[in-house]
Amino acid sequence: MGQIPYSIAIRSDKPGTKKINVKSTKAYPVLQRTETLTESELAAHIAAHGSKFTRGDITAVIVSLVDCAREMLLEGKVVKLGELGTLRLSAKTTGSDTAAECTADNIKELNVKFNPGKVLMNLRALRADAEFECVPSRAAQADAVTAARSQETLSDDGDDDGQHLGD
Repeated sequence: MGQIPYSIAIRSDKPGTKKINVKSTKAYPVLQRTETLTESELAAHIAAHGSKFTRGDITAVIVSLVDCAREMLLEGKVVKLGELGTLRLSAKTTGSDTAAECTADNIKELNVKFNPGKVLMNLRALRADAEFECVPSRAAQADAVTAARSQETLSDDGDDDGQHLGD
């Protein structure tokens, strides 16, 4: 199992404080995401764990799961996916003055809500299994790239000392 990358952010020690009103700060760890897996990549990963099913079989099941879950949600059903969790619909609505005036037109937006199952929700066990690695923040990474590019520009000015980034 890999390590979860995190960086350090300096923030107000009182969440919700406007920047202009910040009097003191603390350093907080912030989880960094390394990549987003596609359904095909996840299927390949599952297949590599000794499954008798191929990546194609698993991808087909995932695609069917999405299609069928959507269909069931649109019938007003809750979809339980075992230890993974539960899918259900929620709605953004507007109110009416009377019940007689309240119609389906008051439903402005539907959202799918996901509630993790017991294995995912057992946060104590999840934390116990996790390993972490401190990495530069995205801002620090961007600053490093900018600095490296400016160094490349400086070394491309004809004053070649034989040292280049990437050598």
